[in-house]
Amino acid sequence: MNRVVVTGVSAITPLGNDIDTSWENLLAGKSGIAEVTAFDASEFTARIAGEVKDFDAKEFIPHKQAKRMERFTQFAVAANQMLMESTGLKLEGDERERAGVVIGVGLGGLETIEKQHAKLEKSGPKKITPFFIPIIIGNMAAGQVSIFAEAQGPNLCMCTACASGTHAIGQAYTDIMLGRADVMICGGAESTITPLGFAGFTAMKALSTRNDDPATASRPFDAGRDGFVMGEGAGLLLLESLEHAQKRGAEILAEVVGFGASSDAYHMTAPPEDGAGMARAMRAAIREAKIDPSEIDHINAHGTSTKLNDSCETKAIKMVFGDHAKNIAISANKSQIGHLLGGAGGVEAAFAVKTLATGIIPGTANQIEADPECDLDYVKDGKREQQANYALSNSFGFGGTNGCMLFKKFEE
Repeated sequence: MNRVVVTGVSAITPLGNDIDTSWENLLAGKSGIAEVTAFDASEFTARIAGEVKDFDAKEFIPHKQAKRMERFTQFAVAANQMLMESTGLKLEGDERERAGVVIGVGLGGLETIEKQHAKLEKSGPKKITPFFIPIIIGNMAAGQVSIFAEAQGPNLCMCTACASGTHAIGQAYTDIMLGRADVMICGGAESTITPLGFAGFTAMKALSTRNDDPATASRPFDAGRDGFVMGEGAGLLLLESLEHAQKRGAEILAEVVGFGASSDAYHMTAPPEDGAGMARAMRAAIREAKIDPSEIDHINAHGTSTKLNDSCETKAIKMVFGDHAKNIAISANKSQIGHLLGGAGGVEAAFAVKTLATGIIPGTANQIEADPECDLDYVKDGKREQQANYALSNSFGFGGTNGCMLFKKFEE
């Protein structure tokens, strides 16, 4: 089995249009959540979101090609361009066949579906763009990234709702570990802040309606949480076999040592109240790493700011770690960026890697009123300087799908 290392991270988030700005603003406790500007949300009960601001696809993608991409694909391609530049990786010759892409997307091109459907209703089928299908399909993020990176190995899309990004990283890790590839670009991307996307989640009563105070609306693990806040963006990791990374002299940020996936096998949208499915995913990742649970220092939690998820995740952590659960520093990035759905796992894994590389654990914002059911260490007082050796990154999705990545501070 090959050892797998992380040699680069990139992100486009509501906190910044690159990883360094996003990380800096995350540690500063800033919020990327504000009133929706993408459309007129005045008739919706929820009117706030974590939008990516001032993103110009033309800075990364030729104009003609950018017009034929949905926003989530543009995010993925732009994040990849920054990833390639920051890591100095340029695929050439036979190396391209040993490099692949796996990007998770939860919903795909809602904005184009809405606009083209309106055109169909108004003007008939002849007015539909011939690029409609290629633009909307979720796997086009991975497809376009593979084109721009010239990666000719695996080209896959994970579509597992809010766990998509994490499962994509897990698949990429497994491909390198088993020797199917030497290099994998992986993570998640999403952009569904559209009328139909909002209508769907508001109909489920899943979104926070704290419209008058957007910055404090997302409150993972807080007693006052009233739903999640939709976000958008992309987060990518560059994974390489240790041998490949060392051969080209790459900077190594962390090692990937475990991946766990599980199913609740319980309900379409709700986890079982004991969090057993979430616990199985965490245990699987720890088991693969062949370490004791007491060695985990940090968890980048799924932490959605919904009543059920946060209490279940807390129970799951207690189930896996027992008394050690109270010693683990738990961060919920969604308190500042909202829920990026299929993109969440990619961005949050990138932040988990930054935590290992820098020795700084991000805080969980908006811890205002303690919830007796959520009584662990959520790093409520802002960033914490603490060297973590092992970091878990959790993601859970509708359909009862769970994913967990385990990263380790790199040592030779």
